[in-house]
Amino acid sequence: MPSKEKPYVLYVAELIYSEVCEIKKKNPYLNNVDAIEAFIGSDTYIYISSGKFHDEWFEKLKKNKFIDPKTKKKIPDETIRLLQVQKDAVIKQLIQFPDLYFAKSHYPLELSQRAFDHLWRMCESYELWCKETKQENLIYLNIIE
Repeated sequence: MPSKEKPYVLYVAELIYSEVCEIKKKNPYLNNVDAIEAFIGSDTYIYISSGKFHDEWFEKLKKNKFIDPKTKKKIPDETIRLLQVQKDAVIKQLIQFPDLYFAKSHYPLELSQRAFDHLWRMCESYELWCKETKQENLIYLNIIE
């Protein structure tokens, strides 16, 4: 049976997923696409896309000598490098420009479509992990169905 210990690379995906779920709970008429689009531009989106999520996380880990507070084990250097790559990718994929999302034609621009696709994949990855570790109760959006 797969470990239920969440991989570090899913921490940001879990935050995104949780926020999209909250948007849907507050607006039950929204489908997943609309909920993810509503997430774009939110305070959490800005926090993640600016790199602050990772920066603050790295700072906490550094203060704790890269010891995981839950497992009390040292986080491998390779994992830290992977999280830095993730941070760089998130900043690049979720690039922020004012009024970028829709053109006058109401079709998403290329950069906003790239951001949407990245968010969708992160939510999908989180759901796949939940399914593989048999944590069905954490699946709310049913993206992988």
